[in-house]
Amino acid sequence: MIERFAKYVGVMLVSLLWSTAGSAAPSCPAIEQFLTGKAVGVVCFHSNDLRTNNALTTPANNFILTFADGSPLPGPTVLGASGGVTPITDRGVISNGPTPISPSVAVPGIQVEGWFAGDPTKEARFLLRFPDDWNGKLVVAGASGTRSEFNGDWAWSDYVLPKGYAYASQNKGVLNLYIAALGSATQPSGDPLACRLNPSSQTWVHFYDNDPAKPFTQWTQYMLLTATLAQQAAKVSYNHFPRQTYAVGTSNGGYQVRRAMEEAPDLFDGGVDWEGTFIDPSGPNILIDLPPAIKNFPAYVASNFDPNSQAAKNILAAGYPPDIVNRAVTPVDSLWGRYNGQFWEVTACQWQERFDPTYATYTSGLGNYDYLARMNLPGVFDSLAAVETTGKIKKPLITVAGTMDALLVIKHQARAYEAAVNASRKGNNDERNAQYRLYEVQNGNHIESFAIPFPQLAVIQPHAQKAFDLLVDHVESKSPLPPSQCVPKGGTISQSPAHFGNCADLFVP
Repeated sequence: MIERFAKYVGVMLVSLLWSTAGSAAPSCPAIEQFLTGKAVGVVCFHSNDLRTNNALTTPANNFILTFADGSPLPGPTVLGASGGVTPITDRGVISNGPTPISPSVAVPGIQVEGWFAGDPTKEARFLLRFPDDWNGKLVVAGASGTRSEFNGDWAWSDYVLPKGYAYASQNKGVLNLYIAALGSATQPSGDPLACRLNPSSQTWVHFYDNDPAKPFTQWTQYMLLTATLAQQAAKVSYNHFPRQTYAVGTSNGGYQVRRAMEEAPDLFDGGVDWEGTFIDPSGPNILIDLPPAIKNFPAYVASNFDPNSQAAKNILAAGYPPDIVNRAVTPVDSLWGRYNGQFWEVTACQWQERFDPTYATYTSGLGNYDYLARMNLPGVFDSLAAVETTGKIKKPLITVAGTMDALLVIKHQARAYEAAVNASRKGNNDERNAQYRLYEVQNGNHIESFAIPFPQLAVIQPHAQKAFDLLVDHVESKSPLPPSQCVPKGGTISQSPAHFGNCADLFVP
């Protein structure tokens, strides 16, 4: 009887502690003291609303032009340091807009920004948001592309903060880019790592993460470091470590989520990756996928966007979804054309110069790049293998991906990762505690804003956020995850889907 009473009192005490966990509002002095020696250039303030619909929480582009010690960011002085940190641009890259929430639901709390003190390049940054009314849980976000710690503001921060979660993010340990040259028809001789913005551009940029001191292995390291820092800072702020910690992220940020589930089961309770980047040094990977699209697109345009042209067939054969062509405007607008103009070449350049820097990027041509023929050159395969996504997840993970993604094509990315997970557990996925699901959003693509010129496309953000809620219910209440499925255009993730597994059609009109 005494034993049962003691157990009851213990349970009640724990419940009481957690029920009052958010009653003591976090304070900047305590956080700033905790960060001594761990961070530099710390900025901490209390906001009446941590949602990112105000200029305090998401600052203006290029609000940072120097490192924390006052030294200027790299780049030619005449061109300035613009492009290193672009919060406003970054939050709209992956999102179709602010998460719709009642305007009356303000989220007071503190925001903390700073630079990791341990980074010798002085580039690694983090962001913490601690609501006054905390639910005892933490969300840690990855960053897409080469974007900043503000990348998830609309897609993730604005969704979880009103629910009471603390929120943390980071920049993968690296700043974005700086302008290397303007008005140059050729790669600037002084910067062999410069990439032009698109095939018609004369603007050349230098990506910080192509610098030798910034290998892509740091992407995982800073995801884990930020989670640890945020958990400890939560303890300082609320007198309790988080009960659960979840990882979320899109594109390269989704890659960070996958690696977190593979490498850090003690830090995270589960994750949602929204179109995460898949890397297999033997293939598939985007160094294999992008060159055929780059090579064949000019001939496809010359054919007047003929879907039956050989160029179109070559792009489709490389795994790409079909193009959407709008001939009602002048010039003709094309989904492939938008990817070609904004992502294909510049992404291929960035990755090729990181993993195979001896290739003559612009004289030999990115369309002619043959990774499989070059993978045995010194360092190429090994450097890609160092950042491989293994599929050996140790905590529950959900992938949400669009069938019309023409950057990380679903056949060679999301489906390849699903196959890697299944291979690692030999088919008994549902019998594992660390379950995996792939929810394919029919007509979804990589860039949410493309749904404006092409209304046939579906936005993915609501499905990714729904997946987060399903993950939380699964982890905390043991609710079954809906099976992997094709989410039809206009549909939702369902416990009883009409289409199990992969979508039969990548596009429906």
